[in-house]
Amino acid sequence: MPIATPAQYAAMLDSAQQNGYAYPAINVTSITTINAALKGFADKKSDGIIQFSTGAGEFASGLNVKDAVFGCIVLAEAAHRLAEKYDIFIGLHTDHCQPKKVDGFLRPLIQATADRRAAGNGNLFQSHMFDGSELPLAENLAISKDLLALCVENEIILEVEAGVVGGEEDGIDHSDVPADKLYTTPEDMVQVHETLSGIGRYMFAATFGNVHGHYKPGAVKLRPEILKAGQKAVTDKFGAASEFDLVFHGGSGTPQAQLQETLDYGVIKMNIDTDTQYAFTRPIVDHMMRNYNEVLMIDGEIGSKKSYDPRTYLKLAETGVANRMGRACDDLKSTGQSIFGKL
Repeated sequence: MPIATPAQYAAMLDSAQQNGYAYPAINVTSITTINAALKGFADKKSDGIIQFSTGAGEFASGLNVKDAVFGCIVLAEAAHRLAEKYDIFIGLHTDHCQPKKVDGFLRPLIQATADRRAAGNGNLFQSHMFDGSELPLAENLAISKDLLALCVENEIILEVEAGVVGGEEDGIDHSDVPADKLYTTPEDMVQVHETLSGIGRYMFAATFGNVHGHYKPGAVKLRPEILKAGQKAVTDKFGAASEFDLVFHGGSGTPQAQLQETLDYGVIKMNIDTDTQYAFTRPIVDHMMRNYNEVLMIDGEIGSKKSYDPRTYLKLAETGVANRMGRACDDLKSTGQSIFGKL
């Protein structure tokens, strides 16, 4: 049963916070990428987080259906079954849900967990993200407060965001956001704590110049010290127990020194998508280029079935993603830290 129970998921987050590491949280879109994530975590003896976006749900439901909720439920159910074979804990999470999608995406998925619980089964999801960063902070937090209360009823942890992650990912385009909006202020962080504390557990994606996508060195101006200043503002006012469980979005390509800095300031989850997409595609392209005359029927030839069998190149893609996830576990220091069997 390595899909974590709510208590086990909370213990995962506690362990990361207490021991100075973070979980890679990989966006997946298929059984192949779920298997790749499970292999990557298991090979490193790391617990981890598998997450689904609205776009992933639409894709997984099929071209004729394009139902994000249905697709995410299918992926989550598959993850529950596949993870049974591994001796690590996995949390299931949904990524950025903007305000306009709350009623059509987030609430139905929370209800899916509620229905499972009513039938005597475990949670479908352990956490969800509400991304209200496009709204004024007060409006963002009003919705967050309502959603957090609903999540608490079902032992779900809510992830919230204040400040905007730049760039473009999965249909969310913040590439033209003014630079000052990419940085959450200490005052914002205090307001988040004041609004949400006492309702239930949540994770907080504070922004410090992070941008979705991959960029050449120097193109993204990360300022991890913003996290330090915000944590200090909150703990100075409310005590050490008020320290946030922070989430790092847009971490692809971040230098190791800055990754370590974010861990020092309370990051316990880092999303990874761009790098794993590339890790999936690169070996497929390599296979196609090396076996061009076998994967295509050229000039009347018949090609080679074993070369164009999708299983041939999807195994390579699965290995590529698993290897990249292994590097993420090493970078975020979750390698060897699984709490499976220790509770």
